[in-house]
Amino acid sequence: MKGIVLAGGSGTRLYPITEGVSKQVLQVYDKPMVYYPISTLMLAGIKDIAIITTPEDQNQFKRVLGDGSKFGVNFNYIVQPSPDGLAQAFILGKDFIGDDECAMVLGDNIFYGGDFTKILNNARENAEHGKATIFGYRVKDPQRFGIMELDDDNNVIGVEEKPEHPKSDYCITGLYFYPKGVADMASKVVPSKRGELEITSLNDMYLRNGDLKAELLNRGFKWFDTGTTDSLLAANNFVQFEQNELDTIIACLEQIGYQNGWLDKDALLARADLLRKNNYGAYLKRIAEEEKTFKIRK
Repeated sequence: MKGIVLAGGSGTRLYPITEGVSKQVLQVYDKPMVYYPISTLMLAGIKDIAIITTPEDQNQFKRVLGDGSKFGVNFNYIVQPSPDGLAQAFILGKDFIGDDECAMVLGDNIFYGGDFTKILNNARENAEHGKATIFGYRVKDPQRFGIMELDDDNNVIGVEEKPEHPKSDYCITGLYFYPKGVADMASKVVPSKRGELEITSLNDMYLRNGDLKAELLNRGFKWFDTGTTDSLLAANNFVQFEQNELDTIIACLEQIGYQNGWLDKDALLARADLLRKNNYGAYLKRIAEEEKTFKIRK
């Protein structure tokens, strides 16, 4: 399975902060924002990841992330000439995806909660069996989001983009798993009234074919769309509290790579030495020295 992090756009909701820098490299407590969506793909066992960025921002990501080897993964970089809708990512990534299943996560989305790896594995298994999966999170203002309509057994029976009268309060988060052929499906999406290739339209195509499933992120789970100053501050505060309370690091890419068997102990210790002047480096060293007792906080 391949993975895509969509990190394009101009971040206008965060101006003036993002007038000269991509929002996805902004700080979320102790690491760049983009670490969090990458960690989601890595927890799903995805090693080959494309980072889709604007032409102006691509070099920022290359400086921050490199080729992925320091985390045990492989990064490819793809330019999005203009932001023409989320479904465009699969068209731009067609050669990268090839004949594989593909998961996509938005570069400003943070997911954290119990059993997350199990939820991701369910979605991956769905994709391998020809089914797409979307992830629902209950919100108080569903009019602002794409919404999934569910039946009494939590099966998806409808998807709608920012409805005036929502049929559910479960929004569709910025994480999607698709089976083989998603690039060809995306190429059939007709631009909306906004002139964009809407991800909701793509999901509706799978729904009409009977191939759309939902995973609900229920009580105890946290999801942040960090595209506004308030949500960015909330994410920073949450990560700070959770890490200090549990003595862990959320979205530690080196740890995930190491425990997935993609990064060896020497590479982990080399990263720990490079970052030795802060808590992140000390945490990596502890993982290497106490590997039998450390578990990823999922």
